[in-house]
Amino acid sequence: MESKNKEQVVCAPPTIYLEHVRKTLPSSVGVAAQNCYKVSKGAFTGETSPAMIKDVGVEVAILGHSERRNVFGESDELIGAKAGHALKAGLKVILCIGEKLEERESGNTEEVVFRQLKAITDNIKPDQWQNVVIAYEPVWAIGTGKTASPAQAQEIHVKLRKWLNDNVSADVAQKTRIIYGGSVTADNCRELAREGDIDGFLVGGASLKPDFVQIVNARQ
Repeated sequence: MESKNKEQVVCAPPTIYLEHVRKTLPSSVGVAAQNCYKVSKGAFTGETSPAMIKDVGVEVAILGHSERRNVFGESDELIGAKAGHALKAGLKVILCIGEKLEERESGNTEEVVFRQLKAITDNIKPDQWQNVVIAYEPVWAIGTGKTASPAQAQEIHVKLRKWLNDNVSADVAQKTRIIYGGSVTADNCRELAREGDIDGFLVGGASLKPDFVQIVNARQ
């Protein structure tokens, strides 16, 4: 998705507004779908294929968001299949992983995020990694007002990067952006951004506030 050293803003509205948002925003701002399905066509009422997303000028999809996993029951395998098809269809993807509170408290964070990551990487070809961003979003810190401390977030990002190094390649580990999502605000973004392995943010409610610009400029 471009260099990890260059700020990039991507807006992800509900599906029904994708075309309008893409036509309204300048080309310097990307637009992403919040989800897509694992095949190009068929009897899958209510789903949106990558081809449909591309038809309205959108080139990015978010996959595996915590609500897709924990509200709609999407499995690691389904999310992996979605990622593989989206990339094959020519979309760029933001792939979300993260543990629930009980998983963190029981000491299973690494087991959970590594399992989720493997299901995704099994579906990614070596030449597709340039179109992949990984988003670590601890479920217990989404919309709760709780945020992983910079040290906690950095610790997991380092372990995710090492997992990529050991299981994919050193090049992928170095170049893939790993962003953090979990109650990121204008108040905590600069401290988070100072951590060496946090390459950006997946922002929810704070993106609707005027001070969102402070999050975009967190590294400046």
